[in-house]
Amino acid sequence: MRIWLIGLLVSLCSPALAQQPTTPPTIAFDSVPDPLKLPDNMYLGEVSGIAVNSKGHIFVLTRGNSTGPAYAAAAAQLLEFGPDGKYLREIGHNLYAWSFAHMVKIDRHDNIWVTDRGSDMVIKFTPDGRVAMVFGRKQEASDEGTGPLKHPNPPLPAEPGRFRQVTDVAFDSADNAYISDGYINSRVAKVDKDGNWLKSWGERGNGAGQFNTPHSIAVDAKNNVYVADRGNHRIQVFDSDGNFERQIVIDVPVPPGARPAIGAVPDEAVIAGGTFAPGSPWTICITPGPNQVLYSADAWPGRIYKLTLDGRVLGMLGESGKQLKQFGWVHELACPSENIVWAGELLNWRAQKLLLHP
Repeated sequence: MRIWLIGLLVSLCSPALAQQPTTPPTIAFDSVPDPLKLPDNMYLGEVSGIAVNSKGHIFVLTRGNSTGPAYAAAAAQLLEFGPDGKYLREIGHNLYAWSFAHMVKIDRHDNIWVTDRGSDMVIKFTPDGRVAMVFGRKQEASDEGTGPLKHPNPPLPAEPGRFRQVTDVAFDSADNAYISDGYINSRVAKVDKDGNWLKSWGERGNGAGQFNTPHSIAVDAKNNVYVADRGNHRIQVFDSDGNFERQIVIDVPVPPGARPAIGAVPDEAVIAGGTFAPGSPWTICITPGPNQVLYSADAWPGRIYKLTLDGRVLGMLGESGKQLKQFGWVHELACPSENIVWAGELLNWRAQKLLLHP
């Protein structure tokens, strides 16, 4: 009789329970204090990019080493650290492309790729730190009217081989590179291993295959291309030819009392703009196989999310703030393994090494 009654209660309650929204679990984690050892009189600026190569070396792209006038000063510096965090070298000191650092990536051959939003260029370095290929072209200092690019709406037509405020790059198993472009152009470009321009796809908008600030990009082991469509508050997934497959939207409630990293709590109008919507992807990374997962970070309320590749949120960690285990606008994530994540922050001028305990 008791067993029958318990079964009846469970059957009556189950539909109601199934309709209740669930909040993903919080992942326990630690942040390693002072993971990078800088020489005396060298400082990080905004850490816009971070990456890890096959030897465990850490590459930090920072808006440090600023030179020029107070407005529109050149701000880009690429630094390499050993697995123990010891400073090794600066790559590309005073490089012509350096203007306003955006992101850094490492391909499977340990080549180092940098996107510079200010110069509209993508630079590929060899593991030795020599320039191997350049993509795009910087404005000439001697040209009349040279200055910050305008943001016309609708945007001007995109051109093959040129970028407008380029953001990120990722690679498939055939060594093709996919370049997200960017703050003005709204597309993804594909080039082959020899640097030949193959194609591009996308335009400004919010439909499938359209973008509003494609800000970060990653490729999984099956050569699916994931684009952090930040202004549209989603991650779009394509095959390697640019055919739309699906989208991922991270929709997790903001915890009561959450505070922004800077400024006022975003109101509905700001959130509707996409960039500061909770869960809106500023950066994404995919772990190595065989069981790949995706990490994404937002600016508000300042969390990192762990997802399956089909978009299910497995857990989340962190909040806005200035202390360890808090974040100030994570601009790039590197995830060399499922439970080790590096986070480069703009507002806190640092990189955090996170050890996850799921």
